[in-house]
Amino acid sequence: MSLSYLNNPGSAYVHIPFCRRRCYYCDFPISVGGDRPPLVWLEEYVEALCTEITMAPVPSEPLRTVFFGGGTPSLLPVTLLGKILETIEQHLGIAPGAEISLEIDPGTFTYKQLTGYHKLGINRVSLGVQTFTEELLTIAGRSHSLEDSKKAIELIYDSPINNFSIDLISGLPHQTLEQWKSSLQTAIKIAPHHISCYDLVLEPTTVFAKQYEPGTKPLPTNTETAKMYQLADEMLTEAGYEHYEISNYAQPGYQCQHNRVYWQNKPYYGFGMSATSYVQRQRFSRPRTRQEYYTWVNHGGIIDSPKTSHPDLLLETLMLGLRLAEGVSFAQISLEFGQETLNQISSCLQPYYERRWVENIGSERFRLTAPQGFLFSNTILGALFEVFLNKPQRRRGRRETREGEY
Repeated sequence: MSLSYLNNPGSAYVHIPFCRRRCYYCDFPISVGGDRPPLVWLEEYVEALCTEITMAPVPSEPLRTVFFGGGTPSLLPVTLLGKILETIEQHLGIAPGAEISLEIDPGTFTYKQLTGYHKLGINRVSLGVQTFTEELLTIAGRSHSLEDSKKAIELIYDSPINNFSIDLISGLPHQTLEQWKSSLQTAIKIAPHHISCYDLVLEPTTVFAKQYEPGTKPLPTNTETAKMYQLADEMLTEAGYEHYEISNYAQPGYQCQHNRVYWQNKPYYGFGMSATSYVQRQRFSRPRTRQEYYTWVNHGGIIDSPKTSHPDLLLETLMLGLRLAEGVSFAQISLEFGQETLNQISSCLQPYYERRWVENIGSERFRLTAPQGFLFSNTILGALFEVFLNKPQRRRGRRETREGEY
């Protein structure tokens, strides 16, 4: 087994921070600009972004995935997206057939935009639906309506883009199991190629965190959110979706290749305000405001970050790899960290094997079981953190990763 991939980024995440408003659960670095952010903001940001891209080290092979996340990238004009992709192509290269994804929100794009995206080479879109219950959209502070979602889905299916994902959130305030079931039924009827089902996490700086306490009304109880998780697993797998990652389901052949790079702990570029990169085993996050980001770019975009320590690298590999249904390779752990480490992992996980939260796939891999092991992933990972770092893992729930972060 070769470890050459560790020093050869094959992917790039590009952060587009602009949003119409801030949703009540969101703690991501964004710039609120209303329905139509000022063009001068957009042009200034893209100029800095392209400058940063040209300062990145050139990989030995062209990129296999590019992901535009945010924020709401569909607020960016097609021409400016084209400028970014052209810069990436010229400086880093994009492989033929590469997966190029774009996050879009209902009510922020037209059919003309979708065809424009397709002409640029964008071949996958991820639609931020979040729920198919109108009152929950209002409760969550979303800027779109249920009718906006319906129109957006119609536009996507009429467009030439043939790889389509939707996002749903469970555990919202006042959300019932029946409402969650209804959203899942609607999603199955729509039949996108990919569905992400995220648990609500009360991040400290959000509106929701200031209004609610975890596990108390009007939030669903922990038991209720566990039932929501199990229901999604049951309904979506029965409908033919592969539960290939803790929060993600895909029709055969439509797993998100970009996100798999994160979960396999492979290197990737991160560009733009707040974006995280992982190159040469250095993980580095850019400034979280536009002005700080512009200053950083103008001063040469210096990345001064220590290499990931051996224990941290091990725990990242386990934390991310165990999110995947395929789990983690025994051979990979043995090669990178040694047989003694593999023995320690096996000993730590023994109680969870007995509870059937962890299982082996033959003699090649170990993984969390779905859905039960996934439900208790924090407990399992916490035990591994205590063994290898002698401290508990910070609990974040099942929504532990998002595009551009780990």
